[in-house]
Parts: sequence; structure tokens; C-alpha cells
Amino acid sequence: MTTPTLTQAPIAAERSTANAVTDHFDALAQALAQARRHATHLEAWGVELATRLRAGRRLLVGGNGGSAAEAQHLTAELVGRYRDDRAAYSAISLHAETSSITAIGNDYGFDQVFARQVRAHARAGDIVLLLSTSGGSPNLLEAARAAEESGATSWALTGPGPNPLARLCDDAICLDGASPHVQECQLAAIHAMCEVFDACVGTEPQS
Repeated sequence: MTTPTLTQAPIAAERSTANAVTDHFDALAQALAQARRHATHLEAWGVELATRLRAGRRLLVGGNGGSAAEAQHLTAELVGRYRDDRAAYSAISLHAETSSITAIGNDYGFDQVFARQVRAHARAGDIVLLLSTSGGSPNLLEAARAAEESGATSWALTGPGPNPLARLCDDAICLDGASPHVQECQLAAIHAMCEVFDACVGTEPQS
């Protein structure tokens, strides 16, 4: 067997990494194509979200890891703005409350870090949106149960279904694909909802 020379090894590595990049984008394109099947559903969510937040309700969002980042991305778009200037709307990222997260996790267990906040903040008519690639995270399942107890509506944006979180929530959109591509499609879904949301509420700021 011929041993690669020092000059040959980087070339082989470069080919390998180039394939990894193109393979990733190809798989993402397939996941996004599958996500398009949920366009009407996402539109309905955007309209419902706009209706409730304009009426003074709030959105509570939670997730773990990459899904937490996507959830916080959504709340930033609503409290801040997505494209053009408009009114600020109430949206809370449950995982961003670090002192609450650590205190609740320490005192009640990590499976309660979102549920206890939902019980504190959620009111009837609010929406609790839970993001998960697996659909099986115990802390999100507990949050969905807490939403029901509070009279809030629970939505799940998950990876492939069926899964426990999708079954437990009032409504769910299950995105097909591997975990990294589900997270990327979550962001696309969030931006699609924001497009609808802004079209519903208009771009004029509150007086």
C-alpha cells in the first residue's frame, strides 16, 4: 500500500471536507422541500399569533440547545422587529431566564425548568410554543402539561412525527430531516411565521 505523502494528505482532506459541505446543503434542500408542505399550517399559526398578540395575549417559547436558540430568535423578532418598524409584542423565551432556570432546576429538577415558568406567566389565551428536534424532551413535555393547566394553547414545532410532544400539544408541525436540518428548518419556519405576522399587524408602530 502506498503511503500518502505530506502534499497528498491535505488534498484528500480538502476533497472530503468539500463533500461534507455539499452533502449538508443537499440534505438541507431536501428538508426544506419537505417543510414547504407545512406552508398553509405555518400561515395559520402566523395569523393566529398576530390575532392573539394584538389582543394583548403573549407568546411563551421554550427549547433546548439549538432549538432554544431558534426560540429566542423568534421572541427577538416579535419584541424587536422582523423587517420594518412596527409595534412591540409580548414574547418571552423561557430558557433565557438563567436565574430562574438554575433555581428551578436545583430545587425542583430540570424537567420542571419550563413548566414552573409557564405556570407563573401563562394565562388563558396565551400561546406556548415548544421547539424540539426529538419531540421527547421531558422538560418540554412538562411545559405542555403546564400550558394545559393554565388554559394556554400549546404548539409544538418538532422533528419527525409522531412524537410525544406533538401528541401532547394542542397543535403541532413536525419537520422531516436529521436533527441539524430540523433546526435549520425551524428558523425558516419562524421567519415564515414572522412574514405572516407582520402582514397581519401592519408596519405602523403603536402610538
